[in-house]
Amino acid sequence: MVHDIWMRSILTQILIGILLIFLFTACQIQSDYEKVKQKELASGEIHNELFLDIHFGMTRKDFYVTCWEHNKNGILRDGANALRIQYKPEVSSGKEVNMFFYPKFEDDKIYYMPMEFKYPAWLPNHTDFTNDLLLEDVIALLESWYGEGFFEVTNKQKTQKAWVKIDGNRHIRVFILNLSIVRAEILDLNVKDYSDLMNHDQNQ
Repeated sequence: MVHDIWMRSILTQILIGILLIFLFTACQIQSDYEKVKQKELASGEIHNELFLDIHFGMTRKDFYVTCWEHNKNGILRDGANALRIQYKPEVSSGKEVNMFFYPKFEDDKIYYMPMEFKYPAWLPNHTDFTNDLLLEDVIALLESWYGEGFFEVTNKQKTQKAWVKIDGNRHIRVFILNLSIVRAEILDLNVKDYSDLMNHDQNQ
């Protein structure tokens, strides 16, 4: 009896210790992310460049004109996707990749750019076109556009992870959306935070 009580006490202490370590680690990851975000915002640096002459603060009219010019030159085309514009960027692996994008506007100016990437040749169980390989291609592409410095962030439950880069007001996050798609989102933190974006979407 005494031995059983003693064993249960030891096991309880071990479980509490594991739980405390898990909570501390999760909080540390979150705090590191928040530290980077606050530091970048406090720097006062402004990075509005996106891609293809598109930038934060661009008006809806100027965005359409720019895309129309790219369309005439064969760079952009209409996409069969909720994100209505298709682009084919060159990625480090040399594989064909489709990128779909369409921004959101605040006061008629771009502040948020969601993008989705997919290998057109993707098929289930095709090991040359997995979402892990696509993720590597997307991060390498974004590093060629915005520089190195992406770091991994996870949620408290360790069930979701993303790769993040923050330069002043420009917040970029990349994550695997499903088996065939990698999603990237670029947000102007001087306009909204991601929490504001999520609350806005939930109220639509």
